[in-house]
Amino acid sequence: MKIVRSLFVVLVVLTGLYPAPLTAAESGANFRQRMSTGDEELISDIAEEVRFGREVAARVIARYGLYENPTLMKYVNLVGLALSRNTNRPELNFHFAVLNTDEINAYAAPGGYVFVTRGALLKMRDESELAGVLAHEIGHIVERHVVRELKIRGTDESAAAGLATLIGGNTQSTRAAFAQAVDKAMDILFKDGYKREDETQADKDAVMFCAFSGYSPMGLATYFERLNVIQGKNVGALDKTHLSYGARIILLKETITEEGLDTGKHKTYKDRFTENTKSLK
Repeated sequence: MKIVRSLFVVLVVLTGLYPAPLTAAESGANFRQRMSTGDEELISDIAEEVRFGREVAARVIARYGLYENPTLMKYVNLVGLALSRNTNRPELNFHFAVLNTDEINAYAAPGGYVFVTRGALLKMRDESELAGVLAHEIGHIVERHVVRELKIRGTDESAAAGLATLIGGNTQSTRAAFAQAVDKAMDILFKDGYKREDETQADKDAVMFCAFSGYSPMGLATYFERLNVIQGKNVGALDKTHLSYGARIILLKETITEEGLDTGKHKTYKDRFTENTKSLK
């Protein structure tokens, strides 16, 4: 477990290589006001969100294993970190990794842990599509979908009875309670899926995060259009935990129109994606 966690610690943030945020006029400042901010979080709540998410992330990695490709790992982190700069969660340190599975999917664990599968990367054609997928998962974290669903907080008044106590507790009952909460989070990711409104919000957030970061806001829709063509084939768990591709494509395009985003102005970075994923198998 310590080795798994350390993999996130050594990820390096490189600046200046990826799209810069848009200007205030371009970004549409009202979007962040519309984003779900909820009640003010206590420092203890944030700490427990990160600790809880780290345990969930460790389980995700244990399920599939990481794809051992340092170049690709660095590249995915660069794209993800460029996007994370344009969220309203500056208190989180985001980490990105590639899972070693043919399944076509991506996952988010609370606290800033984002995963994309090798199978999903193989179906992508440019960097804007990768950005769209990562931005969707970032949206789940920013909006605290799992955190709110499971009432993960650091205070004694929380439904989780204070995860700080659970994590630090040595009794069998406290360990069991914490493990049960992590089990529920895993069920959301792999079995039950997010609520319909949560998926919709994450898709809308993805469009805006990509536009803020200089990527084409059409990346996620373009990717879904390709997957929609192969809907009848084995596309992993994505169909089990998400809305239909067709419905999401319509929503994404509507969001782009409603927000007045210029799809021709932003970049797809196809050549850079091809170069950084050429060793992918």
